[in-house]
Amino acid sequence: MRIEDLKSGKLILFEVISGSKAFGLDTPTSDTDIKGIYYLPKEKFFGLDYIPQVSNATNDIVYYELGRFVDLLLKNNPNILELLATPEDCILYKHPIMNQFQIEDFLSKLCKDSFAGYAMTQIKKARGLKKKIVNPMAKERKTLLDFCAILKGYDSVPLTKWLEEYGLSQEQCGLIKVPNAKGIYALFYDYHQILGYRGIVKNELSNEVSVSSIEKGAEPMEYLSCNLEGYSKYCKEYSEYWGWIKKRNEERYNTNQLHGKNYDSKNMMHTIRLLQTAEQILSKGSLDIRVPNREELLSIKSGKIEYDALLQKAEDLIRKINVLYEVTSLPETPESDRIIRKLIEIRKELYT
Repeated sequence: MRIEDLKSGKLILFEVISGSKAFGLDTPTSDTDIKGIYYLPKEKFFGLDYIPQVSNATNDIVYYELGRFVDLLLKNNPNILELLATPEDCILYKHPIMNQFQIEDFLSKLCKDSFAGYAMTQIKKARGLKKKIVNPMAKERKTLLDFCAILKGYDSVPLTKWLEEYGLSQEQCGLIKVPNAKGIYALFYDYHQILGYRGIVKNELSNEVSVSSIEKGAEPMEYLSCNLEGYSKYCKEYSEYWGWIKKRNEERYNTNQLHGKNYDSKNMMHTIRLLQTAEQILSKGSLDIRVPNREELLSIKSGKIEYDALLQKAEDLIRKINVLYEVTSLPETPESDRIIRKLIEIRKELYT
């Protein structure tokens, strides 16, 4: 289904402006994110074509099927709790049936793990992004040859340097594995290109060295060490880094470069906001997503606070959340049986 199908079929039950504008954190350059709830046509819901979510290509417009919405509410999913708690001035449409869902019915001690746990995931993500920003990777991709070395007594020489120094070609080398020595190979050289050696690697994309048939009694020229694990790790990091380069939001990246703090400041702003939201839920038993500290959060977004100070702030909030968890009057979990019965009655009403 497409968003157009939801609208033309009058299937939308709830539609709101979400994100920074709902939080009160929007600036002149902020996008408008839309979220909503829909229900499926009767034949799709009772048939095999259940569709839990519909979104546009950029994922800034997302609608959740009614059952999926309730399921995530019962789990205290941050995005969905915040959707239900949208301020009145950001609600574009609300079917009367949605009044049966009240935020107080869903808030529970689960928010400690859902909000704080998600925030910790964001911190981990921010650390990863910081590493990418601080340690850019060269566009030219290394090959397995760059992770091989020639053993020289107690030392070693990079294979590529050794080949260049002696004017040798990797294609004329032959390797045989040394028994009981991980990553160690005896290296032979075919000066006249008559022995049919297979070279060290087949091509620049090879992820393992080649071994050759070596004539009996031949003496190895050198011994080679291959760090295959190091190469595998490099390939993963290379793929992740250049995938990030391809997908990154250039405006957001340039902002991070301008403030020079070498971390994703928008990510860290939302991390602190999530933790403060968890603190609010556990201490007050309510959820108001319109932030009271707009200037503080926007200062984080603009990179005015050092990364280590933000991590310390996050750790302090997590400690406070753990204390509040022990004394809050919130239930362990929402009253799922009652809520599911309500969902069934709502579906009956919608399909009558």
